[in-house]
Amino acid sequence: MASASTSALSISSSSSLVDAKAIRQPTAASPQCVTRPTLPPPPLPSQSRPWKSAAYCRKIARNVMAMATGEAPAEVATVETPEIVKTIQEAWDKVEDKYAVSSLAVAGVVALWGSAGMISAIDRLPLIPGLLEVVGIGYSGYFAYKNFLKGSDREALIKKVKETYKEIIGSSS
Repeated sequence: MASASTSALSISSSSSLVDAKAIRQPTAASPQCVTRPTLPPPPLPSQSRPWKSAAYCRKIARNVMAMATGEAPAEVATVETPEIVKTIQEAWDKVEDKYAVSSLAVAGVVALWGSAGMISAIDRLPLIPGLLEVVGIGYSGYFAYKNFLKGSDREALIKKVKETYKEIIGSSS
């Protein structure tokens, strides 16, 4: 067996990885070292704006004292909820089967997410988006021709829309 010559590697304690490889240094070469870049010193505590930190500390102390006494903090007590939130809360309180409504809401979100994924997958196919666009433009033209050209057709469309609105909402404005 022939003995193979091996080159010795010297890696100092401050060696770094360059392009996921350790820097090789032969022992006969002059020692060169690659060091990590130095980081800037950490920022000093906010001495230029002591009023902000003091105000923040006072706010926290006031909230802690209010919670300890059982009172609501002043800023929480003055905030009024919007009308839509009150309406939603009243509607949620009227619901008898909250588990079913929550399950339907989660199923709706999952269905929306799945359909968005399916549409984006179809959109990546080479010819389908252009074909669907042509079909959409064609049907829009057909719908406009059928329902908007004559006055009697427009009246029938308006009547149908109002009937559908009454079915869904219960009354029409």
